[in-house]
Amino acid sequence: MADNTQMLKGILDGCLLAIIKDGEIYGYELANRLESYGFNSFSEGTIYPLLLRMQKEGLVSATLRKSTAGPKRKYYSLTEKGEQELKLFIKRWEQLSFTVDNVLNTRER
Repeated sequence: MADNTQMLKGILDGCLLAIIKDGEIYGYELANRLESYGFNSFSEGTIYPLLLRMQKEGLVSATLRKSTAGPKRKYYSLTEKGEQELKLFIKRWEQLSFTVDNVLNTRER
């Protein structure tokens, strides 16, 4: 696999929800946080459409706030529905990672 971007797209929503659960955050800060965790292939341009979709689905709410540097910033926070979705994501991720680990660790190398 030359590029893991496609594989990561399926889990990015859950990772965004987990970061937002820690407290209100704006898009640029989210991108930086993802990068600090090792997600180097995602930019703000990737994140904003996901945040907009999550907002439309009721998983996150957004509030415009003044910024000390420039225009207002949109801060995202988790809704109750978003918290439920995060719990489901974690459960599905644990099951999937357990299964994949079993395949990778029990094969003869």
